[in-house]
Amino acid sequence: MSVPHLTTALTGPLLELEHKILAAQPEIEHWFRNQWQEHTPPFYGSVDLRNAGYKLAPVDMNLYPGGFNNLNPEFHPLAVQAAMMALEGYCPDARRILLIPENHTRNGFYLQNVAALAKILRQAGMVVRIGSMNPEISAPTELDLPDGSKMLQEPVTRKGNRVGLGADLSEFDPCVVLLNNDLSAGIPDLLKNIEQTLLPPLHAGWAVRRKTGHFAAYDRVVADFASIIDIDPWLINPYFEHVDGLDFHAREGEEKLAATIDAMIAKIAAKYAQYGIDQTPFVIVKANAGTYGMGIMSVKSGAELVGLNRKQRNKMSVIKEGMEVHDVIVQEGVPTFETIDDGVAEPVVYMLDRFVIGGFYRVHTGRGIDENLNAPGMHFKPLAFATPLSTPDCDGSPDCEANRFYAYGVVARLALLAGSLELEEGSL
Repeated sequence: MSVPHLTTALTGPLLELEHKILAAQPEIEHWFRNQWQEHTPPFYGSVDLRNAGYKLAPVDMNLYPGGFNNLNPEFHPLAVQAAMMALEGYCPDARRILLIPENHTRNGFYLQNVAALAKILRQAGMVVRIGSMNPEISAPTELDLPDGSKMLQEPVTRKGNRVGLGADLSEFDPCVVLLNNDLSAGIPDLLKNIEQTLLPPLHAGWAVRRKTGHFAAYDRVVADFASIIDIDPWLINPYFEHVDGLDFHAREGEEKLAATIDAMIAKIAAKYAQYGIDQTPFVIVKANAGTYGMGIMSVKSGAELVGLNRKQRNKMSVIKEGMEVHDVIVQEGVPTFETIDDGVAEPVVYMLDRFVIGGFYRVHTGRGIDENLNAPGMHFKPLAFATPLSTPDCDGSPDCEANRFYAYGVVARLALLAGSLELEEGSL
């Protein structure tokens, strides 16, 4: 597999951080094994990473990943094996899975993701049907996919404490219900208190989950991990703060938000001075719940958030499903120096159970190194992992492809572990 040109990741000497991670590989893998004995990993997840050269950190963790169609097909067997392991852990007797996607049936690329996920599950030995909670899907409906194939979606029905397909579940009574719907609009009554295994659990959805909760858990994970390999936790962890009580339309909470931003800029500047980093600090302000790159701004001072114009206030005040934003996470901005196809790029790593199964680069030719890349105009390029990210080439050159990407897999798994802590501690 060809490896895309990465400005920092594949040129020049191996960075000190990657050296430390590679040198500690036996200790790292032993530590992860112990963690997974104590904590159950989420069924699946994806992590957005940013590689600044001096710092490699997660900036978002998604418990309902929606880009399985963008993964490198050469790693499909790895995904199938990981799915088998995950289902064995959650429901050893599972035979039938009801996969419930998002309601937006007109997004062909998202539907291609659902088809790719269903293929993985079928090849893991499951009977898979796709159920819809979309009120517009009132009867079995065939949807066209961009690759020319079709997808059958059927309305989900409920009988007692079970959900499935058909009157009295006569068409399909599943053992496992797998959500690929992040519940941004709230927890539907249809899924409350069902007796089947539901993955992920309802409190993993954005109706309950908050980004600040994830990064608080990540703080604890990183503190433990950093002590093992003797690094400054900041090298793999972005600063963050929580600001609530906001109303962007009424301009309430602006001053509080601006003060929080300025305090964080000062903290980042101190770290830059400590490490001799010649960069302008910036922060990302984003809605504390939700995804799809909505409700996000990149700013270099608190003054930029005071007196936003109408368009900017509208952008920040509402996210997916029309949900209003009243609290945000202020997160240290991590610039990316990775470039592909003349665009700024960031890696997104995909995991099933505790296993890294691949990923892709999110690339945007119209955005800068200090901006959010999850925006219209982005495209995706499969990560060309020479080997799975959890298995570096211990006998190869430090700069060989497998070793360059091992660090990505380590940091992504740290975020996955933080996700498992979230789910354990945030149950409904």
